[in-house]
Amino acid sequence: MFGLGPTELIFIIAIALIIFGPRRLPEMGKAIGKAIREFKKVTQEVEGEIKKEISEIEEIKEEVKVTKDLVK
Repeated sequence: MFGLGPTELIFIIAIALIIFGPRRLPEMGKAIGKAIREFKKVTQEVEGEIKKEISEIEEIKEEVKVTKDLVK
């Protein structure tokens, strides 16, 4: 997980407990999880749009190639 070992994770959790307290950690975990899910969703949507645009560019490229061959 992000190149972190068990020792680093325990250290991060201990610091989070000290800073935020045990009551706020569950709600913070939920918020972080929700943010990560939203980020993944947006990333997938952007990736899909990019693939769609690339596909359209390839089609246009092929049409230009065919038209060029017809003009010759």
